[in-house]
Amino acid sequence: MNRHNKLRLKPLARQVIVITGATSGIGLSTARAAAARGASLVLAARNEEALKAVVEDLSGKGAQVAYVAADVGRETDVRAIAALAVSRFGGFDTWINNAGVGLVGPLTETRLEDHQRLFETNYWGVVHGSLTALDQFASQDGGGVLINIGAAAAGDVGLPLQAAYSASKHAVKGFTNALRAELKAQGAAVSVTLIKPSSVDSPNGEHARNPGGARLSSPTGVYATPLVAQAILYAAEHRVRELTVGGGGGVLALAALATPTLTDSFLAFGAKLAAKTARGADKARVDNLHHAGHDLRERSFQTGVRESSLYATAQMRPKASLGLALLAATAVGLAFRLGGRRAVREVCDEG
Repeated sequence: MNRHNKLRLKPLARQVIVITGATSGIGLSTARAAAARGASLVLAARNEEALKAVVEDLSGKGAQVAYVAADVGRETDVRAIAALAVSRFGGFDTWINNAGVGLVGPLTETRLEDHQRLFETNYWGVVHGSLTALDQFASQDGGGVLINIGAAAAGDVGLPLQAAYSASKHAVKGFTNALRAELKAQGAAVSVTLIKPSSVDSPNGEHARNPGGARLSSPTGVYATPLVAQAILYAAEHRVRELTVGGGGGVLALAALATPTLTDSFLAFGAKLAAKTARGADKARVDNLHHAGHDLRERSFQTGVRESSLYATAQMRPKASLGLALLAATAVGLAFRLGGRRAVREVCDEG
């Protein structure tokens, strides 16, 4: 790394942004929002037809857009994304590792090849993308921004029936935090942000492999996909360590820290309920675990979706963040106090 290189964050209208998983959900929402604000884009996904449709749409609105059909689980494909960005735009300013797949079902009934395929995309895709981006940032003046997509609940708590997905998001969090520390030690001109969405109203749940047909409901509330795009684009312009979209995921993580046994019971109840309401295998249903999906939707328009997140908004307003931190500290103290009292009562009851 060039220790003399200084990070220079650009306004979106002057940026070239790489987005993986750009043809649905959070990726598509981010691409549309970034294009509307004048950014030039390099989009990647496995489905070339879908990519062409997105490029045609955004180009017709005046955006500068290029695309690469790529599987982020393969390093050579990811390197090809960077190569196109360099040849078309001379480099890139922000790289967003967004591509992800889902897998639903009891861990003991999960096929090993499915578990491995999920990690190829969700974890190794982030690793390949991060290292590829860092190579470019080290060679260009002004460095760049790396944004990895984690999860507010699954990245901090083990969600039953989503063991592989939860494990991958834990891995993304650990990798991102360790990488950030290493880059700081090196004095690298790179901003590294972990975006942690709570449950999002994207088609991801419909695309997930779910052979048992378990009906999952979010214990933390469901948030509109554009809210995540807003947080991502904020990170592209501001040096920020982490952004959580939706307070529900943070509350669940806090509960798991303060009262782990109670949280386990709560999650176990949800798993039992999902098992009871399982539809059974739907042979007509096509998932995107091993093959490209065919969806061009940002959202699935579930009922009760939250169209705003005060928690995310506060994080993007530095002065409000101080108040949020104080509030969170108070909540942590209260949770530990209540948890301690509960533990004492349990011990007394057992005695």
